[in-house]
Amino acid sequence: MNPLMRAVNFFFLKVILIPLTIGICTPYASKAQQFGFNGSRTKSAVNFTLIRNLIIIPLYINNKGPYNFILDTGVGPLVITDTTIVQELNLKDLRPIKISGLGKGMEIDAFLSNQISAQIGKANIDYIPTAILKSDILGLSNYMGTRIYGLLGYYFFNSFTVEINYSSKRVIFNLPGTKKKIKGEIIPLQIINSKPYINVELDIKELGSINAKVVVDNGASHAISLETLNEKPFPIPPNAIPANLGIGLGGPISGNVGRVPKMRIGNFELNDVISSYPIYDDVAAKTLILNRNGNLGSEILSRFNITFDYANEIMYLKKNQFFSRPFEHDMSGIEVYVEEEPEKRYFISRIEPNSPAQLADIHEGDEIISINFTSTKTLNLNDITKTLRSGDGRGIFLSINRNGDLLIKLIKLKKRI
Repeated sequence: MNPLMRAVNFFFLKVILIPLTIGICTPYASKAQQFGFNGSRTKSAVNFTLIRNLIIIPLYINNKGPYNFILDTGVGPLVITDTTIVQELNLKDLRPIKISGLGKGMEIDAFLSNQISAQIGKANIDYIPTAILKSDILGLSNYMGTRIYGLLGYYFFNSFTVEINYSSKRVIFNLPGTKKKIKGEIIPLQIINSKPYINVELDIKELGSINAKVVVDNGASHAISLETLNEKPFPIPPNAIPANLGIGLGGPISGNVGRVPKMRIGNFELNDVISSYPIYDDVAAKTLILNRNGNLGSEILSRFNITFDYANEIMYLKKNQFFSRPFEHDMSGIEVYVEEEPEKRYFISRIEPNSPAQLADIHEGDEIISINFTSTKTLNLNDITKTLRSGDGRGIFLSINRNGDLLIKLIKLKKRI
């Protein structure tokens, strides 16, 4: 896959694969055990790194590592996306499978394994159901700017009461039934096909008040994606702008980005929430998710410190210091991806039509050398993303390498929604 097409919204790439792998892995489920501790231990914790609102944790696989994995409530089995791990772990007797994805007749080559043991903190599991992609079609390392090996989800969350503290960047997990006072408002969960669902209330001028069923997906970096309403495409608000929301096996997934004026989760109220509206046939109609309205992502979830209690089908929300930050969309029209080898370099993967970047004659494939005369060698993706949405009307100088020529471009940021 062209690397320019790999730096895309992670959620929509994930939608292609994950719902299908859950059922595929069930032949090994009878062997699988939950994560647990040795001896009398009941609790453990790990620190995490937060990039683009996504949680990166250290995971040991078959006593090797640590490997960077994304902790993700939106996946079922363990998913290994970086195929180099297969050679490192000397995995054998892998069962090849074909997974149908989005697009016309396209399929993903993958393997199943029942040879995987995993360890996070002091907790471990044997025979965890695992899907291993034959090639790294998700390009998570390019998207995140650091080496990512895969995704860990349901089998971890189903084993513990899991507290995600976005304030301290720490995951704390206890065995179910451990006596501990948990702070926060209780929100009922439904666990369906290994994923947690909640109901949120949306106030939309054109539609009135809507009780929406959404999957709680902290492995999606957006705020909320609204896909269906009454088994039809979710109506797009008049102030929305066209956007390329990701890439499917058959090509780009298009849609729109707008705002929900008011959203309530329990007693918490959020205003002017950035919302994505994928084209119905690209996502909802092809992924068998007609029983839900959308996907609640980590741009919202990271405003809380959250405790997941799958055993009792509840989660606790306690707002943190990020709760009141405004919801902002990219103001430049630029998407950025990273190449790690032989050294970290930032490239432009896509330019939004009629955006400030297009008006400034920025091209796809341009390498960003510096931003406001600060070398990108000293920046990470969080720094770049923050700068590109840092203020309506602000001027940003980009030094770019275009086919060996060094060019200086001025982009005037614009709040487009």
